[in-house]
Amino acid sequence: MKVLITLTDVEPAVRLNAALEAAGIKTAMVSPMDDLGSTVTRERPDVIVITGNLLDQQTLHLVRQQLWSGAAVLGLADVGDPQLESRLRSVGFNEVLAKPVSSEELFSRVKNLVDRRALALETGLYGDSEAVRELLVKIEQIAPVSSTVLIEGESGTGKELVARAVHQLSPRRGKAFIAVNVGALPETLLESELFGHEKGAFTGAAERRIGRFELAHGGTIFLDEIGDISPSTQVKLLRVLEAREVTRVGGTHTIPVDVRVVAATNRPLREGVERGTFRSDLYYRLNVLRMYLPPLRERRDDIVMLVRRFVQEFSQQHDREFRGISPEAMQALVSYSWPGNVRELRNLVESMVVLSHGREIGVDDIPPQLRGGSGMERLLPVHVGPVMREGEQAAGRELEFIVRSLLELKLQVEDLRRKVDDDRSHLSAIAAHGYVVGGVGSGGLLGAVAGGVEPPTAASPSNIVTITPGMTMAQIERSAIEAALRESRGNRRRAAEVLDIGERTLYRKLKEYGLPTGDYESDN
Repeated sequence: MKVLITLTDVEPAVRLNAALEAAGIKTAMVSPMDDLGSTVTRERPDVIVITGNLLDQQTLHLVRQQLWSGAAVLGLADVGDPQLESRLRSVGFNEVLAKPVSSEELFSRVKNLVDRRALALETGLYGDSEAVRELLVKIEQIAPVSSTVLIEGESGTGKELVARAVHQLSPRRGKAFIAVNVGALPETLLESELFGHEKGAFTGAAERRIGRFELAHGGTIFLDEIGDISPSTQVKLLRVLEAREVTRVGGTHTIPVDVRVVAATNRPLREGVERGTFRSDLYYRLNVLRMYLPPLRERRDDIVMLVRRFVQEFSQQHDREFRGISPEAMQALVSYSWPGNVRELRNLVESMVVLSHGREIGVDDIPPQLRGGSGMERLLPVHVGPVMREGEQAAGRELEFIVRSLLELKLQVEDLRRKVDDDRSHLSAIAAHGYVVGGVGSGGLLGAVAGGVEPPTAASPSNIVTITPGMTMAQIERSAIEAALRESRGNRRRAAEVLDIGERTLYRKLKEYGLPTGDYESDN
């Protein structure tokens, strides 16, 4: 780590330099007569301390450049003015202190910037908000131990990144980190994937397979979407956590495993315990150390830093020069609600870097759907580019149009996946008020009307789900599945499409609720 200090105001600069050197931090100093930009390029500091002339045009230009080069900037203002501080932060200053400032406070602020940058580089977690600072402190606290960790947060908030940070800062860092999305695997494959199987254990088991728990021996296993596993797998996972040993499918011998388990879910597991779909004993075994990742809309202070980080990443990845983002465009990004969280922001920044063509991004370059602020009601349109005859080449603007359309489609797919994740939470909210959900076959499950109001006449009585206060989520879900099967005349594939879930998931739900697993009627 290196700190570059300007000598515009000599007294605080010299004192800070001495304190940092005493703490073992490398420093460099630059006088007002030197070219600050050239010095920054040569020294490549991690933190820049500007001790005066913060509003100088050359200084402001340099600070804007650091938005994309990654160095943190602290400025010493001649007066304490909240409006000035706000303006300087919008330009790119990470910290602004008003003079006079004590040597102790100045050193403390600079040391915090140095430590935060070092931890961000090591973990990949970037942010200026209080929520991220608390999260990083918690990671440092729990990383050295081997207790099980439960991470809760919406889709796209970076739960796997946190799990990797816990592993990277732990004594297990030199061992394997194995990530498994348990919610994406059918029950018939999940046990074999986690615990392994012996040759001949089932049809198709032509050879022995080592499970993920064995592969993670001595290291960390990350179980994503843990709330979606079946009751039978929950029992076996609980046994592994308690006994610290696994038995391969079709095997008879237990195999000891030394593994730290980090689990994640995009909805609170306690709700599953209350509904009876998740075992309480497994929940308590997983919930030894808990971390919550707030959505991006609750930590808007991090958006500017995340944009900087992603710009650096994609500029290098795509070999594109990036001139920056106008203040108006950045404000639009900060004001947006980001329902897809960090994942959605990352996708958008990639599209901006690819399409910027070496110029500054303005507010008109941001998709209209994002400029409105909320974004909760939007679905990105799919544009169709012009059809080109054989041998015809698209002009530059046509190519840009096609590329932008593809990138917007990528964002749309993320929205659709998030909508599926949010369906259960929406059902929980409306159940408390006695709602009637109608027309499952004409637009999905969530076309709700308030209790006491007549449902749409287009919905026949057979495909209406009545939700009353006191119903559990399991009862609501079963009623919705039965209505969808009636609407699709018993065709399981079409019912799964109506419910917006996979056919395997529907099959598992039918078994869970004791409903017939075959098609009620033929596909014809």
